[in-house]
Amino acid sequence: MTRIQDDLFAAVNEDWLATTEIPADKPRISAFDELVLEIEKNLTADLTELLEHLPSDNAELLEAIKFYKKAGNWELRNSDDFSAVKFELAKIQSLTSFSDFLLELPNLIFHSQAPLPFNLAVEPDMMDARHYALGFTGPGLILPDTTYYAEEHPRKYELLEFWTKNSAEILTKFGVENAAEVAQQAIQFDALLVPSANTSEEWAKYAELYQPVSSDKFLTDLSNVDFSTFISALVKKVPEKIVVFENRFYDNFNQLISEQNFSLIKSWMLTKAARKATNYLSEELRVLGSAYSRLLSNVAEPRKQDKHQLDVAETYFSQVIGLYYGKKYFGDKAKADVKRMTAQMIKVYQNRLSTNTWLSQSTREKAIEKLDAITVNIAYPDKLPEYYSRLKITANSLYADVVKFDEILTARHYEKFTEEVDKKEWQMPAHMVNAYYSPDSNSIFFPAAILQAPFYSLTQSSSQNYGGIGAVIAHEISHAFDNNGAQFDKFGNLNKWWTDEDYAAFEKKQEEMIAEFDGVETEAGKANGKLIVSENIADQGGITAAITAAKLEKDVNLSEFFSQWARIWRMKASIEFQQMLLSMDVHAPGKLRANIPPTNLDEFFETFAIQETDQMYRAPENRVKIW
Repeated sequence: MTRIQDDLFAAVNEDWLATTEIPADKPRISAFDELVLEIEKNLTADLTELLEHLPSDNAELLEAIKFYKKAGNWELRNSDDFSAVKFELAKIQSLTSFSDFLLELPNLIFHSQAPLPFNLAVEPDMMDARHYALGFTGPGLILPDTTYYAEEHPRKYELLEFWTKNSAEILTKFGVENAAEVAQQAIQFDALLVPSANTSEEWAKYAELYQPVSSDKFLTDLSNVDFSTFISALVKKVPEKIVVFENRFYDNFNQLISEQNFSLIKSWMLTKAARKATNYLSEELRVLGSAYSRLLSNVAEPRKQDKHQLDVAETYFSQVIGLYYGKKYFGDKAKADVKRMTAQMIKVYQNRLSTNTWLSQSTREKAIEKLDAITVNIAYPDKLPEYYSRLKITANSLYADVVKFDEILTARHYEKFTEEVDKKEWQMPAHMVNAYYSPDSNSIFFPAAILQAPFYSLTQSSSQNYGGIGAVIAHEISHAFDNNGAQFDKFGNLNKWWTDEDYAAFEKKQEEMIAEFDGVETEAGKANGKLIVSENIADQGGITAAITAAKLEKDVNLSEFFSQWARIWRMKASIEFQQMLLSMDVHAPGKLRANIPPTNLDEFFETFAIQETDQMYRAPENRVKIW
């Protein structure tokens, strides 16, 4: 029997780890995933019932139910002759030259399923969070991240070869000639992109990626495309600046997106469009189209049809389904209690910041100002985004509806450019088991789905709730002061509000956190301390604030607190999936999240009488303390 003093994660979760199996259609099972499975079960039952009693007083939910029904009409899907898909692929096939491609760019983005080999997205301007900017990046890679392309990566050739063969099979189903050659050319273009793509470490430091370029310089530098005409088609005018987030892609744009590479680009577009279509067609193509992702994570079986049906409905009606879920399953009593806990977390943070010993008074005051300005959003939004009212189900095929929806959503995406940012809009549906901090709005969001056991329950003790949802709440607050969030002010703008001396001290603290995790062995490989530093800062801040609050309660029980902390991070996953997460996920593996942050708290050693000879021991001088 494992002792807590040697392995908190294993000791608390021993029975669960021994008896819980990973579902055949998933790469992992965790405390989060267990809630997801329960939510899937409930929503499937609810939506099936609603099919028999269509809601007449909720137009958006009515369309979601109709779309859900169409996604599960396998007789219709299996009889699809793929004409709508072939029509979309023909738009790409008809491009006979790079000049054709350039002329058709606006139509390709607004009226086709063709992916472009570059990305111009509307997103809140980090320097002016009330307004939007155009952000420029590359198109992304086929493999999970740049590390998979290294010659020494053990899965590089296995995955690329499978993707190529699988893509050729898909293209053949749609009648594409020379399908094997087309798929191979798609891989060749992807290979050209790799040196210019950001690494996962670079993406993790997103605040440092913000590189505004004047429009004049942008239009001059990227001369192979008439971006003046294209950008005007997107947002009706050429703005004063474009924000570049992938510098190497920007620098190499003219060499990559060129007449010389057009045949490769065309094949890449064709293959990606064909692969996307499989999710909305026959059972055979659905299973074929998901084969690569299953291989990538070592998932034994494709999703069952009823689960896939729900997945498809959520793809386009996530907020609608989430609002339904939140209102049905989340009570006012629980909402009031979570609000109380959140207020307590903020109060704890105020006290911790005011007594901080390594920041100057001016920086502490500004940090407290930012903390006081945080907006808290619990359970579900007050209203749905307007664009849901535009999504109407037709008598056409499921795929045809998807094409129409994508056109509507793309148009809406670029419409936003001239509007002010709606900082109250949720980026997660209420039935998603997660939470997040938004630096551009200085807001935290806690969807209804995560506000249940083991994270939170009215039947759990206060210490259990603080070890669960309390730590999650404080984790999200901590993101306002992690290595990225700390660079944004109380209004959500990228703005230096620290003194130089204080920020240098903070960077030293970051290095301590990086060192604490970097190179730690897991069953899938070593942790990358630089990649996961922001989430580790948030985890440490979260557990530290939560235990401070737990100790203020009359029924405090720190053994329950730490046990619940370990319980919420329980996870089992395939080695392949774990390896992928190690290379690209900004979160530490579950076992490290459970085991390392407590070892920075004196209370952990006192609660379990941990001695120097125990494996969980960390010397006092090596205990990282930030917030």
